[in-house]
Amino acid sequence: MCIAEKIREQVKLDKPGAVYFISDFAQHGNDVFISRLLSECVDDGLLIRIANGIYYKPVETKFGVLFPSVDELIKAIARRDNAQILPTGETAQNLLGLSTQVPTRYVYLTSGSSRRIVLREQTITLKRSVPRNFACKNDFMATLIQALKSIGKDNVTDEHRQMIAGLLQKHLDEKTYIDDLKTAPIWVRKFISEIIKQNGHELASA
Repeated sequence: MCIAEKIREQVKLDKPGAVYFISDFAQHGNDVFISRLLSECVDDGLLIRIANGIYYKPVETKFGVLFPSVDELIKAIARRDNAQILPTGETAQNLLGLSTQVPTRYVYLTSGSSRRIVLREQTITLKRSVPRNFACKNDFMATLIQALKSIGKDNVTDEHRQMIAGLLQKHLDEKTYIDDLKTAPIWVRKFISEIIKQNGHELASA
């Protein structure tokens, strides 16, 4: 079986919804060669090119093709790069429900390489960041800290406070939150600590 047939067979066997990168097939040849083979799969309707160098085995529904969400794509990139990726800015706010505005520009911090991905009408920006931003053991707390930093100390409303209180009741990790809070700016640490105390949790000095 030639290389082209091997790649086609793998694509056919994979479940719809699979995301592929050129590097996934690096063992079969150089980037130019693999890119050409994947482009042929696109021409034949086996794959869809959803961004430069990123391919997708479509999920077909009665309403048309169901494309991967930004979150699903980001997780696929993190697995491929063996990197940590953390939503920041309005992206973090939106994921936690602290903002109802649906972004067209998504920004993430990464321990891997910086890059910009255009996904249909959306832009995903990955910014390489310092290890401190990935020090949280709990993903929710890491996202919350980034969301609050984006909102800003003087812009936090009572509605934000109520929503965050509800989120903390659902997602607070009792085993890690004290250490996680140490990674946050002082005002964020105090803000979250006050809500945790009001929710009835014992909080050691952070």
